[in-house]
Amino acid sequence: MGHPFPIREIARQAGLSEATVDRVLNGRGGVRESTAREVRQAIADLDRQRTQVRLVGRTFMVDIVMQAPERFTTAVRAALEAELPSLHPAVLRSRFHFRETGPVGELVATLDRIARRGSQGVILKAPDVPEVTAAVGRLVAAGIPVVTLATDLPASARLGYVGIDNRAAGATAAYLMGQWLGDRPAHVLTSLSSGFFRNEEEREMGFRAAMRARHPARTLVEIAEGQGLDATQYDLVRATLERDPDIRAVYSIGGGNIATLRAFEDVGRECAVFVAHDLDHDNTRLLREHRLSAVLHHDLRQDVREACHIVMRAQGALPPAGPTLPSAIQVVTPYNMPPQATAV
Repeated sequence: MGHPFPIREIARQAGLSEATVDRVLNGRGGVRESTAREVRQAIADLDRQRTQVRLVGRTFMVDIVMQAPERFTTAVRAALEAELPSLHPAVLRSRFHFRETGPVGELVATLDRIARRGSQGVILKAPDVPEVTAAVGRLVAAGIPVVTLATDLPASARLGYVGIDNRAAGATAAYLMGQWLGDRPAHVLTSLSSGFFRNEEEREMGFRAAMRARHPARTLVEIAEGQGLDATQYDLVRATLERDPDIRAVYSIGGGNIATLRAFEDVGRECAVFVAHDLDHDNTRLLREHRLSAVLHHDLRQDVREACHIVMRAQGALPPAGPTLPSAIQVVTPYNMPPQATAV
């Protein structure tokens, strides 16, 4: 396992003792495979962040904890690591704790481990449930500031939220849907990954309110709990399409769009309008192929930069600032895709 990093750097990155890291690196045994994976992941993270490791200055270790599909966590990792070298005057290093789905108890256990071993800040995307709210409270009680990203936990002790105004995003999707469908008869499928993520709930509420106000006769059909994963999304969508032959449009709040389009194809039906969220690698390709009508997007690099700035201000590395404003909502079509997206 060749690498240029001291054991103490790997141990800090992995959140493990130096003795444990030494056992893994020298193959001495007595270490769980999951621990060995953490060491290997720490070395990989350090390798990507090596420009930061060489810098001098006050160093902050920030933990990124997210429950989200891989396509979104990959975009967050890339955005953060692109921003790390510019986050002066401090040096920020990051540890990643990503999962696509799973019991809430496992997510809470991750947050509690961070509270015990220490961190300079946590950037969190998690379902809005009492167990997570309580875990955030324990982190803050341990002196660790928490910033929510993309979806909020407003009843928690988190320091701030970074992301779009999700109700406004849902209303924007309704406006686009109404304009493009016009007077054509069509039921609209709204698809959430889970009812426990506040951002999705707020998008759905904004969409439904705007559609009710502007197009009260339009029927909306909701599905949820596909977790934004293609494997589970396909069955949900296909069963719904078979039950309702009038569904001709989709507002995808939670993802799984490749599977949704495949379900339309497999039942031999056209999707006339398809509005989605986030320029991840799946949606970038689908938009470029004109299989999506529009993607509601926001600058993820700007979001992670602001989240890091909130942590730095909490640690006294930056002067206080005013409240964080919602991120700008961009309506992206195949004809105005950002240069970095067209290259994906």
